[in-house]
Amino acid sequence: MFSKSRINEPGPKAAPEAAPSKSVDTAPSFMRSAPADSGSTHVTKSKPAASVLAADLTVTGNLKTTGDIVIEGVVDGDIRAHLLTVGETATIRGEIVADDIVINGRVIGRVRGLKVRLTSSAQVEGDIIHKTIAIESGAHFEGSVQRQDDPLQTNRESAQAPAPAPAPQPRKEGSEIVKQAAEAKKSVTS
Repeated sequence: MFSKSRINEPGPKAAPEAAPSKSVDTAPSFMRSAPADSGSTHVTKSKPAASVLAADLTVTGNLKTTGDIVIEGVVDGDIRAHLLTVGETATIRGEIVADDIVINGRVIGRVRGLKVRLTSSAQVEGDIIHKTIAIESGAHFEGSVQRQDDPLQTNRESAQAPAPAPAPQPRKEGSEIVKQAAEAKKSVTS
């Protein structure tokens, strides 16, 4: 058995540790674990994987995320994301707002992004408001392109909106119109 005296006695000295060898991690970023840091309690979070809407999925309504999203199906509604990739089989009917936008499929609606890229298979029907844009040869685009330093800012649109039309005047009865016309005629002839 063990005795107390043996527990307190120093054991054999450990050999000095060899420098760790470097290895290349070929796993996708979402599968990699954060490196262990023995001296720190700080835990680093890896970036979550992009959300994917499959080609057989149809969504009616708005989508909003602070992460990345890949659309392969049909979306009838507005989309707001950090990085949005519109797949070749995708159709989006609504406004797209994202930092980075890559369009491979069809978009019917306004596109607002810091970086917008239309690939050769893209079909866009709507205006594009961007900071930087790239349109590959073969892309189909119908609409206008406008550069802004901050295309994601929404209050800019309201500042540029035209003033509202004046409120309609109440409709006057026929007898009132006749009276006003007679008074106007009197004042002109006198």
